[in-house]
Amino acid sequence: MLASEAGDRGFKSHRARSEGYITRYDRMTIQTKKNDNDMNNPFKNMIDECRSILYEAIITEYPTQKNIVIKIEEPPSHKFGDLSTNICLQISKELGTPPKKIAERITHSITIPKDSYIERIDVAGLGYLNFYLKTAKITEFVINSIRTLSMDYGFPKIDQPENILIEHSSINPVHAIHIGQARNSILGDAISRILRARGHNIETHFYINDAGRQSAIVAYGFDNIEKFQSKTKIDHYVGQIYSITSCLIEIQSCKKKLLELKDNKGDKIDQTDFQSKLDEWTDVALQLQNQNRDIFEELREKLIKISDPESEINNLLRKYEEGDVSTKCLIRKVTELCIQGFKQTFSILKINFDKWDWESDLLWSGNVSDIVKKLSESKHVSKDDDVLKLRSDQVIEAFEIRQMLGISDDFMLPPVSLTRSDGTSLYLTRDIAYSLVKFNQAKQVINVVGMEQLHEQLHVRVALSVLGLNKLAKNLKHFVFGLVKFPGEKMSSRRGRIVTLDDVVEEGVKRAYVEVENRSPTLSSEEKKNMAETISIGAIKYALLSVEPSHEVVFSWDRVLNFETNSAPFINYGYTRANGILKKVGNISFPINYTKLEHPLEKRLILSLAKFPSIFIDASDRLRPDDLATYANQLTKQFHEYYEKVDVSHLDDDDLKNSRAQLINAFKIVVSNCMGVLGIVLSERM
Repeated sequence: MLASEAGDRGFKSHRARSEGYITRYDRMTIQTKKNDNDMNNPFKNMIDECRSILYEAIITEYPTQKNIVIKIEEPPSHKFGDLSTNICLQISKELGTPPKKIAERITHSITIPKDSYIERIDVAGLGYLNFYLKTAKITEFVINSIRTLSMDYGFPKIDQPENILIEHSSINPVHAIHIGQARNSILGDAISRILRARGHNIETHFYINDAGRQSAIVAYGFDNIEKFQSKTKIDHYVGQIYSITSCLIEIQSCKKKLLELKDNKGDKIDQTDFQSKLDEWTDVALQLQNQNRDIFEELREKLIKISDPESEINNLLRKYEEGDVSTKCLIRKVTELCIQGFKQTFSILKINFDKWDWESDLLWSGNVSDIVKKLSESKHVSKDDDVLKLRSDQVIEAFEIRQMLGISDDFMLPPVSLTRSDGTSLYLTRDIAYSLVKFNQAKQVINVVGMEQLHEQLHVRVALSVLGLNKLAKNLKHFVFGLVKFPGEKMSSRRGRIVTLDDVVEEGVKRAYVEVENRSPTLSSEEKKNMAETISIGAIKYALLSVEPSHEVVFSWDRVLNFETNSAPFINYGYTRANGILKKVGNISFPINYTKLEHPLEKRLILSLAKFPSIFIDASDRLRPDDLATYANQLTKQFHEYYEKVDVSHLDDDDLKNSRAQLINAFKIVVSNCMGVLGIVLSERM
């Protein structure tokens, strides 16, 4: 089961969900005059008018309530109106007057203009005020807004756009992209699209981690293969070399340690531990040997003759950091091969990067050594056995930055190493230097990095504060995401146990192809394949986006390709249903008689379509692509219910047919816009 099985969370109660996107307007200044031409956000327009009319009546009857904050939300049931407020209960607490009496007095003072969206305001229960909107007027406003703005509907632009750099993916170039890393890429791409649609100036960067130990290991293995002969996709081939090299080195290291312990009559418990570790790696070796016997045998034959491969790898890493020419050629070559494979996968997913930044460039430019030098001058950095350490715990207290970092009073961030004992840099130091490079290009930086990097990201921000760059530390955002679990799979790239994104897409295409064949048997094989690929990629993206980012995802094909609920195929099915209806109806004639749309399901659908811009603004402000995924799912559920209960294409009344067709066209535009801003393409047919 996918964690997103709770995909309707918050939407099962319209009242609970509506607070999320309405309360942001409660913090805004009361508008006393609505903008009739505000097509960018129809729902906000309706809310503002309700609030404005209500506010004028309140201060007329109760002048002391000038600073009252009016919260308007959807009632739990539509029999209580379209919108509702408990403002009279709030006033009652302050004045000591029964809320129902306050409500009656306020409504007596209200005058609803003729051109208003509001039909009437009723007093209900203990003193609630329920707003009933004019169906024809809001229908015309919403549908005209959607029809006029079309692909731009739902994306109001921010008044003050910012230059934002988003670093995402940044997968170690030592193996193919696995499904867990794919969540980083898909989330990063989605928030980039969302913020760009909001009007911000966005640059996406991929940080190529080529200066770490993993890159040295795979380059070392690659250098010990006589002939480059890739029978598979190139990043998969590099991954095989990495896993086999890591495994053989681990086996050799365990054997060496066991001999030392036995010769020196070392601790029996240590001997048992190393024997257990050796047994585990021997099992891994057998699996890797079965996967690619040629590479395995060649590397084993080479590495068995080398007495200390660990030292040679460390030496390779040191020489690369120093900029040794032959070492640079070797590691860059292997890294570029893997990146080539990444780009092929990203191309299929339609994920693009504006820049590819090399970690090694930071070393060779002197940026990293400059950072080390500056940090070493701080009293909060100490030297312990030739290792520089940043006392982040001291810095947090001395600089009083707990609130800025968003950590609790009892949270302790331990000291962290900035260098190795041989003086070479660590990933953290390079990340600090990289942060400064990024801030030279943008005002705000968002790093899309997994939950396991929480401490690392905090240390970077602490280091920026030590360098006197508190503003940058504040503008560096860590977008956290949870793991992806594949039932029955425990992933480890060193052991060659990963579920690659390429394999998941391929499996998805196979499964989707079966569905397409059942539903559209007359299509050509090529059309079925293209459709299956679109459906598969959309389904995978939706599965990884529809769960709250910080929560883990349990990946299950039964949920990912479920055509019945809460999945991209389910939403796509609604989209293609809309296509089918519009095709049957043919050309829609104008003008449209919106008074014809009187069915209760039509008004509910209209209000949901009106909310899209508000949902989008909130999702953008809070970086919550899952809210957009959930909205698309809920909107599609409403559409499917409408499709089942309301006829469109078989009507004799042309006015009614045209009006309903235009409503369906509005649904089609909105669901396409919503999924599109998440990076999900909907198939025109299924």
